[in-house]
Amino acid sequence: MNVAEWIIVAILSTTLLLLLILAIILMFKLIDLSKEIKKVIIESQDIAKNTNGIVANVKGMTSFGGTIESFIDKYVTPKLKEKMKEAKAKERSENGGKK
Repeated sequence: MNVAEWIIVAILSTTLLLLLILAIILMFKLIDLSKEIKKVIIESQDIAKNTNGIVANVKGMTSFGGTIESFIDKYVTPKLKEKMKEAKAKERSENGGKK
């Protein structure tokens, strides 16, 4: 081989070595980036779930139907349950303890 061929081989070998090193570094950076993206996606999903719950609560508190529903749940339902228990107890006592 003459000198020109050796110079071309040396330049090509050096270029390929640099490209190989850069490709390996880029691969590790992309792996790290994908891990960070996964963390961001998981966090955004948690935020979306919490936001849906908040929206449902605000909707229930601000709408007329939601206000009535919360009033019924808070005041009417416990009294209704007490009356149902009393009615069942009265029915059992009238039937002699049988269901």
